[in-house]
Amino acid sequence: MAAAADHVVIMEEGRQATAEHPSAGPVYRCKYAKDGLLDLPADLDSPWQLFSEAVKQYPNEQMLGRRVTVDSKVGPYTWITYREAHDAALRIGSAIRSRGVNPGNCCGIYGSNCPEWIIAMEACMSQGITYVPLYDSLGVNAVEFIINHAEVSLVFVQEKALSSILACRKGCSSNLKTIVSFGEVSITQKEEAENQCVSLFSWHEFLLMGNSDETTLPRKQKTDICTIMYTSGTTGEPKGVILSNAAIMVEVLSIDKMLQVTDRSCDTSDLFFSYLPLAHCYDQVMEIYFLSRGSSVGYWRGDIRYLMDDVHALKPTVFCGVPRVYDKLYAGVMQKISAGGLIRKKLFDLAYNYKLGNMRKGLSQEEASPRLDRLMFDKIKDALGGRAHMLLSGAAPLPRHVEEFLRIIPASNLSQGYGLTESCGGSFTTLAGVFSMVGTVGVPMPTVEARLVSVPEMGYEAFSGDVARGEICLRGNSMFSGYHKRQDLTDQVVINGWFHTGDIGEWQEDGSMKIIDRKKNIFKLSQGEYVAVENLENTYSRCPLIAQIWIYGNSFESFLVAVVVPERKAIEDWAKLNNQSSPNDFESLCQNLKAQKYFLDELNSTAKQYQLKGFEMLKAVHLEPNLFDIERDLITPTFKLKRPQLLKHYKSIIDQLYTEAKASRA
Repeated sequence: MAAAADHVVIMEEGRQATAEHPSAGPVYRCKYAKDGLLDLPADLDSPWQLFSEAVKQYPNEQMLGRRVTVDSKVGPYTWITYREAHDAALRIGSAIRSRGVNPGNCCGIYGSNCPEWIIAMEACMSQGITYVPLYDSLGVNAVEFIINHAEVSLVFVQEKALSSILACRKGCSSNLKTIVSFGEVSITQKEEAENQCVSLFSWHEFLLMGNSDETTLPRKQKTDICTIMYTSGTTGEPKGVILSNAAIMVEVLSIDKMLQVTDRSCDTSDLFFSYLPLAHCYDQVMEIYFLSRGSSVGYWRGDIRYLMDDVHALKPTVFCGVPRVYDKLYAGVMQKISAGGLIRKKLFDLAYNYKLGNMRKGLSQEEASPRLDRLMFDKIKDALGGRAHMLLSGAAPLPRHVEEFLRIIPASNLSQGYGLTESCGGSFTTLAGVFSMVGTVGVPMPTVEARLVSVPEMGYEAFSGDVARGEICLRGNSMFSGYHKRQDLTDQVVINGWFHTGDIGEWQEDGSMKIIDRKKNIFKLSQGEYVAVENLENTYSRCPLIAQIWIYGNSFESFLVAVVVPERKAIEDWAKLNNQSSPNDFESLCQNLKAQKYFLDELNSTAKQYQLKGFEMLKAVHLEPNLFDIERDLITPTFKLKRPQLLKHYKSIIDQLYTEAKASRA
């Protein structure tokens, strides 16, 4: 890493392997933390203080907004101010205490993003109560598990989730005593709750039970548990990640620090669009940041069909996304350009390649093609409302072509990050003006330091060799305090003070980190070849004909098979070109043997294009008409594949693929 000094500094040299531990590379920090990791001021003890200070400075600024539908017609965004939200949080917090929930106890929040979610969170913070997000996508069993595991006695619930929480009440009757709806409750629901010996209140009823007296608020400490955030995980029961007040606050401060470097600190002029799950660190910490700066947060309606309509109504200045969202944005823009005709498409390609080439040479976005920005690229910004000056991406790596596309949008800076719940969200981030960081997750945030640890069984060496590769390990001020009631699991991942992420990284020449593999997602085929399946899925996903892919193999078989969700338009276009009957019947086309062969050939063509080895080629595919979804427990809320669940769901199909593939080879 010859030029590493540009963006990171070495704090500690690497170490050779011992009988107990594999070798490890040097310890790095970003240059903004070379004199010490970012830490908290002595007088800052709780995230509640961040909010309270914002209320004092910006009492009448709009804080939380939503769109209301009346008579099937959706209206504009309507807002409550910082003062109004603060008063509601104090009253709700006081009401929580009246139900016997004390500082250090746990309170659940169950529902999709809305103003009440944030007010309930701030209410808990005001009273030193640990809030526990309950995923509205994990299902009843997981919700019941979390309520019991965290000993949650009071839960805030979105109206549409009331039936779900009441359904699991029997399994958590020893803990759950109070349910508060985000909205109204019916007489029938009240009666059902009474029959189950649980108190049920509407939001308005509960609000009236409290007071707004700040003088009675308990004293908070940096080390107090702010939240227990259960990760959905890809195997086993959810794990409760303990995040302290200090971890949350220092992460918020680090976001502001890195925004100053890449763009600017946010202020009252900023609008943030909230649609990624608040039950996750990514969106939650971002909202805490914006609400500490006097910015406004507008919530989507909770329906993916109207996502972009909400975006255009709000016109956010900062947009957080995941690769799946940005990929669809890219595809939509490119489709519109192609629909404009061949000449328009060629002109766009020429302009795009010209600007991209200049940015690769080191020119800034503003310098790369100012005239072409006005002629060609300004309209792309309208896809996100036209005002976004900052685009943030996380949860998974962006495809390179999508990241390059986002970086050419005028007056919009893109930063891609990497983090985990255990690191309180972001632990790495790219620098918007540094084009060499495309395809990476950037440098460590100023709250953490990082090193790579060798993984000999996968051939990754972090200490010696031309390129340092290994498992990414983190330590610092924004890290978690352990897994709730699971010291055994904590000890498995925190070794000598270092959190082992399970992700394989590679340091780049400019000091940035590139995610190249996943430690756990590796298996051996019967002939002894190791397969890094996540790597393969990322490669096959470059095939434009597919929406999703899950690749399967095991040590008893010598080849790979896959379940593929095709892009509907791609398979329908193929059907029309090949004169197939029912060209618009998606499910029938997925069962078409000729279509299956066509997609298999196209996937393996992509594999050859990216020089995959013979044993990494697919021998059979099943075309699945339905996207892998949370409802069937096939993916996590951040769209990661849940491999054991996928195998269970598609077991008979996998067996059939192997049987048919072996028969055709005989």
